[in-house]
Amino acid sequence: MTSAGSAEGTSALGENLLRRAVLGDMLRRQAARLGDKPAVIARSGGGSRQVVSYRDLDRYSNRVAHGLAGLGVERGDRVAVMSRNTAEYVGLYYGILKLGAVFSPLNPSYTPAEVARQVDHSTPRVVIAGPGMSERAARGVAQATADPQMVVMAQAPLPGQISLAEMTEGVPDGMPSAFVEESDLAMVMYTSGTESLPKGVMVTHRAMMISTTPSWVYEGYVEKSDVFLLLAPVYTMAGTGTVTNLISVGATMVMIPHTEAGAVLEAIESERVTNTSQTPTFYHRMIRHPDFSTRDLSSLRQAHVYGGPIPFEVVSSLRERASGVMWATYWGQSELSQLGILGFFGDPSGVPEQDPRWIGKAAPHVEVRVVDSDGADTEVGELLCRSPGVMVGYYRNPESTAAVLHGGWLHTGDLVRIDSEGNLFFYDRLKDMIKTGGMNVSSAEVEEVVRSHPAVAEVAVVGIWHPEWTEAVTAAVVLAEGGRVSEAELIEHCRQRVAGFKTPKRVEFVSELPIDPQGKVRKRRLREILGDHRLPGPGTN
Repeated sequence: MTSAGSAEGTSALGENLLRRAVLGDMLRRQAARLGDKPAVIARSGGGSRQVVSYRDLDRYSNRVAHGLAGLGVERGDRVAVMSRNTAEYVGLYYGILKLGAVFSPLNPSYTPAEVARQVDHSTPRVVIAGPGMSERAARGVAQATADPQMVVMAQAPLPGQISLAEMTEGVPDGMPSAFVEESDLAMVMYTSGTESLPKGVMVTHRAMMISTTPSWVYEGYVEKSDVFLLLAPVYTMAGTGTVTNLISVGATMVMIPHTEAGAVLEAIESERVTNTSQTPTFYHRMIRHPDFSTRDLSSLRQAHVYGGPIPFEVVSSLRERASGVMWATYWGQSELSQLGILGFFGDPSGVPEQDPRWIGKAAPHVEVRVVDSDGADTEVGELLCRSPGVMVGYYRNPESTAAVLHGGWLHTGDLVRIDSEGNLFFYDRLKDMIKTGGMNVSSAEVEEVVRSHPAVAEVAVVGIWHPEWTEAVTAAVVLAEGGRVSEAELIEHCRQRVAGFKTPKRVEFVSELPIDPQGKVRKRRLREILGDHRLPGPGTN
């Protein structure tokens, strides 16, 4: 299925190439236009700096595509990647797309049990593990019923595995002759919802090509001349979407091994970074770092923020160090192919009503409604969206798909207010989703893990407002009769079973949980009991 070269192999393929709009072709075309321009600048903890041009990234991704084909990967097969941000990761992503396969990343902080669960759900043909993750990924694959081929970035694979270098050695670096259509799936991105199990969001090539990526350009969110510091993990929709959009625009992305504030400040100064995107938690830490007052941040053109309201003192502090910087706030969902709503402001006076809950207006490719529980338009209610970027559905989950895609709209599960000019203000989540440090955590998933401890009778998990994390995962626990367990022991119990960002930061022991007449936990009341001092606004529990 994959011969290198002219890609004129069959008349069907020729017709396909004539007018298709798919993501892998964007890199190929940009490589022809931009050649030696840096596509990725990857810095390591040891001070080394890897610069990968558009031409070299294109050729490397071609080798990845040919190498995967040699392992039997075909159009429509899922390929899972478990890695932190690296230049190779970007090449893997585009190589998978060029083959017509489906990119399906694994969270690199997953435990083996979580790896096994996702592998069994997505049934990838190949699992690729990044540096330092080979053993954990292999343990997860061993626990799974599915039996994918393991490829590791390390040079010394375990028995039954092959190395990425071996997979790409001696294969062509020319464009693979692969039939890909814009209606094909490009990715299955796993994102936690209200259920205990993460859901796989199915996104097509078309969704990104004609919705999110153009809107980044239409709104001046990114330009070809930009040097973008990528802090979002590639395995998230925020990360994958940003990589896709930067390559499509022809900008340069900078990657660093971790998001410690001092390292970020140094990278902004030395790489002359023009924009970056992160959560309020990150910016709060950045302005408190000792280097904040000494680093040259004058190159910054924009600071993008998502995942919660940005404190105005943070806005003013960065403006003092980078006088020309504009803030860009945005809201999105994986189900919407990343971007849905965005807005710009220079200082707090530019925020409508000076309300930090403002998330902007609908992006050019998105239509919105705000409705009450009866589906009637209202000022405060659930946000509905329709757009070419709306997902196909949840992978192997028709019930959850039907729950959010009906009546011609995507039902986001988020509670917002809309004003007469179309400004949107985020109030709360109808779903029991906790947003902590920019990551989504399912309260139901954490509750299941806490409840598995024999000393626990009842548990409810909520997000409690926190100045750094936006929300801290907090568990309220009713002990079983005679049950004994400490806060530290319960936290460690969770840490052994779920990723660190899902582990409760606080456990409170209570005599009973507040419930309504139907026996449902009143989580809004629970937040009040636990001392949640977030901004006031209507709730649902």
